[in-house]
Amino acid sequence: MGETMQIRARSTRTTLAGLAALAAVAGLAAAAVPAAAAGRDASDTPRFLEPAELPPYPSSPWYAGPVTAGQPDPLPMCVGEALPSITSHREYWTEYDTNAQQLTVEGRSEQWSKEFAALLRKDLAGCAKTLMRQDPDIMATQKSYGHLNVEEGADVYGIHTASAQGSSDINLFSVGRDGATVTVVRWGRMGTFKDAQVADFKATTVTAVNKLY
Repeated sequence: MGETMQIRARSTRTTLAGLAALAAVAGLAAAAVPAAAAGRDASDTPRFLEPAELPPYPSSPWYAGPVTAGQPDPLPMCVGEALPSITSHREYWTEYDTNAQQLTVEGRSEQWSKEFAALLRKDLAGCAKTLMRQDPDIMATQKSYGHLNVEEGADVYGIHTASAQGSSDINLFSVGRDGATVTVVRWGRMGTFKDAQVADFKATTVTAVNKLY
């Protein structure tokens, strides 16, 4: 399902702690963007995924932290450097080595958010090559899982990383947009592409985009 390429990169946990992905187009992500249009009701803000809406994990329920204003620390691989300061995020985890994250940005206009979503897709499409340039120690494989017809659309990607020390991690990413709001969902666990819950993750992505408003 999609193009596959073998390259070198770092394991997901190491990457999440220390790597940032493809540099953002100058001025797009760095610019401060008003989070909401003037006069918007406080209740009319993007909604985030609930734990039960994530891909089911057979041995543990999902847990979630609060929705938090600002960029996450550490920045996620592949999309981290493109995130503006007005990003809101929420972290999710199970009792085992599985975790997830949702990142949402309310743009100043639909056109700005369309361009921002395109930038994120570009970053994800080139993520594995970028990781190779940043750290040549580990092998990685990247796939595209295609487009989802929800609101203004969403695209799904997978990245597997394996270290010389024996670690092996799989991450799924999606970028979706509803009007002037863009959301990124990331799901990760130890394993390979055969452990990727692609169908479940696509359902989660559809839910995430539909829940924005």
